Amino acid sequence: MPAFPSRRTVLLAAAVALTASTTAACGAGGGDAGGRTTVRIAYQAIPNADLVVKNQKLLEKALPDVDVKWVKFESGGDVNTAVVAGAVDLGLAGSSPVTKGLSAPLNIPYKVVWIHDLIGDNEALVAKPGIGSVKELAGKKVATPFGSTAHYSLLAALTAAGVDPSSVRTIDLQPQDALAAWKRGDIDAAYVWTPTLSELAKDGKVLVSSRQLAQQGKPTADLGVVTDAFAAKHPEVVTAWIKAQDRAVAQARNAPDEAARSIGAELGLPADEAKRQLSELVLLSAEEQTGPDYLGTPGAPGKLAANLHDAAVFLKGQKAVDAVPDEAAFGRALAVEELGRAAN
Repeated sequence: MPAFPSRRTVLLAAAVALTASTTAACGAGGGDAGGRTTVRIAYQAIPNADLVVKNQKLLEKALPDVDVKWVKFESGGDVNTAVVAGAVDLGLAGSSPVTKGLSAPLNIPYKVVWIHDLIGDNEALVAKPGIGSVKELAGKKVATPFGSTAHYSLLAALTAAGVDPSSVRTIDLQPQDALAAWKRGDIDAAYVWTPTLSELAKDGKVLVSSRQLAQQGKPTADLGVVTDAFAAKHPEVVTAWIKAQDRAVAQARNAPDEAARSIGAELGLPADEAKRQLSELVLLSAEEQTGPDYLGTPGAPGKLAANLHDAAVFLKGQKAVDAVPDEAAFGRALAVEELGRAAN
């Protein structure tokens, strides 16, 4: 079988290089250089409001005295690695990588401060023609980025279909690498997200989506995390970041064409296609996220804590984490005070 190229090494090398340069200038975990604060933000090519914040420079406009550095990653697993390396302060990672990050052996000192989106039909399992069900994947080669929400959903889909995950040849590929392998005929299926998902679906069959798995009790989301150290040292930056995200969500809801132009510019997509992909996600305002179904409020963590705990139990069963923190630990990892300050 031919070797599968991966961009992960290049991405992480870039993150480490950024760490070295930023740390030299402003200290570990962001900091001050000549009176200026630096915040390093991890982002991914996902058609949600985070790309609106980046493209329209909403945070830079809100914080003219802060140096904002955006660093692109291809999966939440890579974001976790970068956080451990000290390369980023804030960033987007899926709920599965965040669950792993908060569990042993990683035990990353960060907390969830935002829900970028609830994952729906924008993330799915696509198979080559001739494969009509998840059950038929036994003995097949399936690509997905290891440690991502897609990986978690793939394991959940296989388990729900009665397929032993060990009977599937699961290959660790980032979305664009999975697309290249698909075109070469090296894989039989892939669990990935848009925009790559849209390319695979052109000549493949969607077997199950993350929206369907959520309805079966395995919800996933893209989450915003902030390191404990940065949140403590620069609460004003965290507040401004949340407010910028909230503005972008409002724009995506009330002026979707404008938001889609920004998302399309970031992804290299026509605005109409970006708008379609945006519509596949569920976006929540800051006020909504303080509700009991999501992050909650001080003293009353929301259901997100239980969802992360349930995911950790599942991942422990798959031997993807060593130990499962109790639900209260996940509740303490929800940045409800920071969210509450920005929502008011």
